[in-house]
Amino acid sequence: MSKVITMIPVRLAATRLPNKPLLDINGKTLIQRVYENVKNAIDGDILIAAGDQLIIDECKKFGADAVLTDPYLPSGTDRIAAALKSIDPDGSKYDIVVNFQGDNSNVDPSICNSLVELLKKTDCDIATCAMVIKDDKLKTDPNAVKVVMGIKDGEKEARCLYFTRATVPFTRDPDKCKNQDLYHHIGIYVYKASALKKMVDCPVGVLEDREKLEQLRALENGMSIYCKVIDKMKLVEEAPADVNTLEELEETKKYIK
Repeated sequence: MSKVITMIPVRLAATRLPNKPLLDINGKTLIQRVYENVKNAIDGDILIAAGDQLIIDECKKFGADAVLTDPYLPSGTDRIAAALKSIDPDGSKYDIVVNFQGDNSNVDPSICNSLVELLKKTDCDIATCAMVIKDDKLKTDPNAVKVVMGIKDGEKEARCLYFTRATVPFTRDPDKCKNQDLYHHIGIYVYKASALKKMVDCPVGVLEDREKLEQLRALENGMSIYCKVIDKMKLVEEAPADVNTLEELEETKKYIK
């Protein structure tokens, strides 16, 4: 039986919203709200991979397990890998690692349960998710990352062939092509523990450096990624999915009680 751990990477040094994890949202800090959402939705162990002692101190207040990691690690992936190495140095304890971002205050963590099942079913290295793009502006927005899959009409799961900021794939014959959807990648990942270790040990990839998309490193190094198409990702549809700006913080306070 696979042993799963959910890791929540978090640090204070957010450029747009300093000290973000400790900001108050209607009586609870952001990191406490994310942790409680995860705890209510995902089975297995939960660990906060913290980049700062102040976050560790806050986690103690609401009873969350946390590990202190190097504050200068370049990404959340590196942070959870460092935390995993700290608590499971020989790789004998955990088989699967869920990466749930520490600012996803309004993302439904139960999505991760289906991704764990997808990883087990396909034996892929990494499982992730996406949504059909319905807003035409997002189709050409480089901030909306697209995942390219050979997914048949009516299917909800497929192997990822590429991730890009471009508008891809192109439909040459729209009159005959059944599935012309574009898919917006949602940055939730479930890793085989061995794949997570391999990924952070690999150097930055050529395509990763060009598109600034970390998941391309996995593809460049022969790792398999499968994606599940989801219809809904938010707990409260009106509120922002995560908190990155003061405006999003105020909007979040309106809806999250």
